[in-house]
Amino acid sequence: MENIDYEALVKALKSRRFLPEVFNTAEEAKAAALNIIGTKSVGIGGSATVRDMGLAEALQSNGNQVYWHWLAAKEAKQATRDKALHAGVYMCSANALTLDGRLVNIDGTGNRAAGLIYGPHEIVVIVGKNKIVSSLDEALDRIKRDACPTNARRLGLNTPCAKTGQCHDCRTAERMCNVTFILEAPTRPVNAFHVLLVKEDLGL
Repeated sequence: MENIDYEALVKALKSRRFLPEVFNTAEEAKAAALNIIGTKSVGIGGSATVRDMGLAEALQSNGNQVYWHWLAAKEAKQATRDKALHAGVYMCSANALTLDGRLVNIDGTGNRAAGLIYGPHEIVVIVGKNKIVSSLDEALDRIKRDACPTNARRLGLNTPCAKTGQCHDCRTAERMCNVTFILEAPTRPVNAFHVLLVKEDLGL
């Protein structure tokens, strides 16, 4: 959406006990994320945003232990997802963020839901301006219109949305819209739940 009032969005996120920061560029947000993480181990949820920012490579170069199933061999993906839930920091993006400060996501396996809801005690979520929406209805529309079909094609899934680009609320074995969750606020006392807002388009 255009003409985002970042000051109001930051206020809304703070009212929900998130820790928001606003950055003009992805590079600025990347530096901030690396500073927040420090030397801690990092679990990463499936994220084109994290991939495109080169964060995993930067962390590995810094000597951080990184658990990311996108980097793991096929036989090690599930074990890597499990290890990510016990890292020092969990990092991912969100599929959508409403102007009143709610993080909205749809997962296939639920590993990102687990990480954000009951995973590591420090969390970094990076959100590009293309994911900021006015309402929950718009958030779900955006995810099913833009994120899920694109991800289904990327993963080579045999789903109707991969073929048509539109959600069909399918019941196929490879359905990727299995878990829909809305974070109204951090679910338990955490050291920090950072939401890094970037004034650029990032991810899907």
